[in-house]
Amino acid sequence: MLLDSLNREQRLAAETIEGPVLILAGAGTGKTRVITYRIAYMIQERGISPGNILAVTFTNKAAREMKERVATLLPFRQKKQDGKADRVTISTFHSLGARILRQHIDKLGYKKNFVIYDEQEQLGAVKKILSHISAKGEQIDANAVLNFLGRYKSGSLKPGAFADDASATLAQHIQVRYESALRACNAIDFDDLLLLTLRLFRDFPDVLENCRRQYRYVMVDEYQDTNAAQFEMVHLLTKERDHRNLCVVGDDDQSIYGWRGAEIANLLDLEEHFPEVKIVTLQQNYRSTSTILNVANALITKNPRRRPKQLWSEKGDGTKILLESFESDEEEARAVVEQIEYDRITNRISWGKQAILFRTNVQSRPFEMALRHAEVRYHLIGGQSYFDRREVRDLLAYLKMFVNPHDDVSLLRIANVPARGLSDVTMERLLAASQERHCPVFSAMRHTDVQQSFVPKARESIAAFVEFVERTRNALTSEPPVRLAQWAERFLAETGYIEELRRGDKDPETSENRVRNLQELIADLDAHNCEKPMDGLHQFLEELALDSEREEEKEARGDAVTLITMHSCKGLEFPHVHIVGLEEGLLPHSRSKEQNSVDEERRLFYVAITRAQETLRITHCEGRKKYGKVMPCHPSRFLSELPADLIEWADEKAKQPVEVSAGRARFAALRESLG
Repeated sequence: MLLDSLNREQRLAAETIEGPVLILAGAGTGKTRVITYRIAYMIQERGISPGNILAVTFTNKAAREMKERVATLLPFRQKKQDGKADRVTISTFHSLGARILRQHIDKLGYKKNFVIYDEQEQLGAVKKILSHISAKGEQIDANAVLNFLGRYKSGSLKPGAFADDASATLAQHIQVRYESALRACNAIDFDDLLLLTLRLFRDFPDVLENCRRQYRYVMVDEYQDTNAAQFEMVHLLTKERDHRNLCVVGDDDQSIYGWRGAEIANLLDLEEHFPEVKIVTLQQNYRSTSTILNVANALITKNPRRRPKQLWSEKGDGTKILLESFESDEEEARAVVEQIEYDRITNRISWGKQAILFRTNVQSRPFEMALRHAEVRYHLIGGQSYFDRREVRDLLAYLKMFVNPHDDVSLLRIANVPARGLSDVTMERLLAASQERHCPVFSAMRHTDVQQSFVPKARESIAAFVEFVERTRNALTSEPPVRLAQWAERFLAETGYIEELRRGDKDPETSENRVRNLQELIADLDAHNCEKPMDGLHQFLEELALDSEREEEKEARGDAVTLITMHSCKGLEFPHVHIVGLEEGLLPHSRSKEQNSVDEERRLFYVAITRAQETLRITHCEGRKKYGKVMPCHPSRFLSELPADLIEWADEKAKQPVEVSAGRARFAALRESLG
């Protein structure tokens, strides 16, 4: 009865438990439903212990959704009394790595309270390295270096990536310094979560064997997105077992992350590693109209190397795909927003049902301007949060450290920010000393014997930092009570942090924005002045975390148009989709020809098309503004690959007469909207 609501192919996928299985799940075919029903079926019908099941996916959101669905599928007794739903391990690859490392990372010489650097913190470390090794006046893109380091570390760089031996040597030098910088802060990055786990598996067979014993049934979602490290982790856990219970779920047509190391061959060549693999193909789509699916099917068949599948739907044909051309990107943005407002007024389509998809982040600017001008609420997915900005994180780390100097994570972040003679080598030695003494880093810094082990200059820097921390903390308990904002301004002035912010960016406007971000945060401190300033600071930090979470929830719930890149939209769906900027150089991207990735760009377009549930509009421009000048544009080659009988040009549609009933309905809606 548990599987009665599944279609024939979904049921077959859920019931196929033993040995290797490939569930080839096309867009919108209910793969999350299949995975969760499969887990519930394994526990309830097959009697498999929940603790022996591991399901791995790529986003925390997907993992949370799977956990919630599994919990609702299991009977009340198993959910509440036995806790079976909670004991299934459902996580991202990185969360799984973190879980294993928290137990065993000390075997690799790290402390178990390691911190995980996010992208902004990684960028900060890279910029610091570049400032020391770059020639005067030399401009090096830190983002490009960070992307390169990730691919270099994960082994996804192809042969010939280095132009010469000197480039290879420089890359290795940067890598060594980067690793040293992170180790000095007892930090690891996202790549390390996988790479250090693999090192544990290789160097400590007992750790791998424990994981193999626990995870006897392994499921991997979005398998086409796995990189070399994730592929190896999965194979170490499953390939050498007698039972080889590996179930991978994926769709090669939605493999769009090759630029960050994803290997589509992991899915296409699965039979090479598991010759006995059983393949179940899901093709019934529950999301889109037949017209949208037929357009997507026709497009993707132009890719030569793929596993065949043909999406179909019972939702009816729906309307044709609307195609429109504009003179400029500003006109394109204005027209799309006008269409959204027209839909809201005449068709009662709320903003929250509309999405604008584009290839690159820079394309969002004219749409944001047009939406603001029309007073239309919107949500830009992937935009940087206020609390992710480096300067805000730095100030919060200072505040957390003054509340608790034994917070190693916060202390290590700002110990040498701004530079005060506490180099990476010095901090690495202090971290090692804290590990030897089983004490926090700040306690190690206060040890006179630890200080004496350093050269005089470093010793003076350590002593000065300890004195600065203790003096600044003492000001919070002095009489009369200090005002928190004034106290924060004073210690920031003493460190010279604001002056460094102003020097750190070549663009004065960017640096002033950073300073303003700090001033706004400092001003908020004054709302938390109380009899004991330390209590006020505790309260401020606690409320900040709660408020930011509430703000994220509120933003997610609001009625707003979604602006999102095609790479970020995978896994999402919207009733009404506008795909904009379908031009050569944007999609396919100008780099795709030299990188031999036009097929991946076509898959990206396919993913964008299959986000639409009811209507799809595609636009392109004849000219696009770049560096203040309008540059000519040409329609994307992909547009010519769409079936002509399923496409309708907007200007041709505008010439068609409107049926009387449709006209009356529109005027009625207009009258109602005007009250």
